[in-house]
Amino acid sequence: MELASAAPHAATTGLDVVVSSVASDSHTWNLIFLQLLLEELGHRVTNLGACVPDQLLVEHCRDRRPDLVVISSVNGHGAVDGRRVVARLRAEPELAGLPVVIGGKLGISGAGNRRHVSGLLQAGFDAVFDDSTGLGAFHSFVGALPTGRPRLPGAERRSGARELAGARDLSGALALTAAGAGS
Repeated sequence: MELASAAPHAATTGLDVVVSSVASDSHTWNLIFLQLLLEELGHRVTNLGACVPDQLLVEHCRDRRPDLVVISSVNGHGAVDGRRVVARLRAEPELAGLPVVIGGKLGISGAGNRRHVSGLLQAGFDAVFDDSTGLGAFHSFVGALPTGRPRLPGAERRSGARELAGARDLSGALALTAAGAGS
């Protein structure tokens, strides 16, 4: 009964969020965890699943105009695949301002994966969350995005998301294994 009463509230106040992996990542547990987390926070989630081709993500976002895209990778190729997919999203004028974040295992260098953060931000992500810490920064970023707002032109939405969350300074993570999920 609580779920039924929460649904109308989420429909009017939460964000429309797309959760996706990168094209090379076949893991699903991380995507399910993120979907459940975001839904519990009151957002509506479309989970595109594993091994999502770049063009499918672009077309889905162009057709549905979500408020946020969350890309998660645990196979160690997040930095490489992430740069490519965010370039495709940003190349679409109507998606240029869409807040897009990436998190998880961004490379195969353990603690050295932090070196990918600045490059991914420069490539067009609004925030990057490596796998070295908890979910606090991710919660803060999502919580800072406005809900129930009219759609703004691309560039205005994107710069607003960066300013709201201080995304360039985020060093938080989507440390999904800390939440008890397995690979």
